[in-house]
Amino acid sequence: MLKQFLCYSAILLICVLASCSADKLITSGVPGKTISSMNLLGQYEIPYNYSFKNTTVGGLSGIDYDKGRDLYNIISDDRSSINPARYYAAKIFTSQKGIDSVKLEDVHFLRQPNGQLYPNSQTNPLLTPDPEAIRFNPLENNLTWSSEGERIITGRDTVLEDPAINVISVEGNWLASYQIPDNLKMQLTEQGPRQNGVFEGMSFADNFKTLYISVEEPLYQDGPRADVYENNAWIRILKFNAGSKSNTAQYAYKLDPIAHPAFPASGFKINGVPDILAIDDHQLLVIERSFSSGRFASTIKVFLVDLAGSTDIKDIPSLKENTSFKPLSKKLLLNMDNLGIYIDNVEGVTFGPNLPNGHRTLLFIADNNFQSFEKTQILFFEVIE
Repeated sequence: MLKQFLCYSAILLICVLASCSADKLITSGVPGKTISSMNLLGQYEIPYNYSFKNTTVGGLSGIDYDKGRDLYNIISDDRSSINPARYYAAKIFTSQKGIDSVKLEDVHFLRQPNGQLYPNSQTNPLLTPDPEAIRFNPLENNLTWSSEGERIITGRDTVLEDPAINVISVEGNWLASYQIPDNLKMQLTEQGPRQNGVFEGMSFADNFKTLYISVEEPLYQDGPRADVYENNAWIRILKFNAGSKSNTAQYAYKLDPIAHPAFPASGFKINGVPDILAIDDHQLLVIERSFSSGRFASTIKVFLVDLAGSTDIKDIPSLKENTSFKPLSKKLLLNMDNLGIYIDNVEGVTFGPNLPNGHRTLLFIADNNFQSFEKTQILFFEVIE
């Protein structure tokens, strides 16, 4: 949603679980490591309009670390408008002192099931992808990436393209697709996903048996978009069986209010979830990104979220009409406003290599929207457990 603009409470659980079919609770898994805080070690900026193998590097929206190859897979949200939809393989050289350098190793174009490259919106808007997240599966040596699809309804044009989750080879060739549940398919009426507010975050869990994917903004039937005040802006985090490629559960997550009012007051503003990252079998890192016109910087918050005890809302059609559910619990780990540095449009996060002291690391990447006044920024953190 943000890229489109720049280019142009408590819930009371009172029903008895045994008699409420919608209230299916997930139980706590095997306890794992958690995160208590994060320590910024450094940042790095890829130059604007950097050229690599005849492609323009920008719009970097998702990042994932392949430990075996010591490579980072980084997806661009270019909708085949500048170059064909693609992801990059990169080396990021880090140490206790921060990021030394970034070296792009290769670029791979994403391909459709028929083997062809994806078209742009002028050629075929019904097949144009909107890449956002990417994750590597070392057990199968393949990648999974998400597309937000499209929803355009005007007097002149109607484009309804469902969001998608695709499995590809490391070369970019299509292998399989996940089954998208009906409530996540685009509709002519104000039901289902909002335009450009769908599959932004994604993470494997349970030794790659589970795939979690987050919806950036509330579905129409679940309530309003986030605002500068508390308004019960609920999004859904979906659980998929990575083997059957089917949706097995959905969970409710409440967005914080937008961090700053827009200027002018009628200007664009948003808060949503651009990425998630599994810590263990029942804990996720959830990133919230807030942006308001009149400011260049984004407000990025990192939350620790526990799925244990939350209600499976898969069979609840509307979260504003049925409030008999227990949402995901969230705990603020970091507000990047407090780092004292400029923070741009962060959209991706991954664990990186461990430091010599044994501590884990996190890398965040910011999407510059192919704009000269934004940064392709990489942030490097030490994880304190």
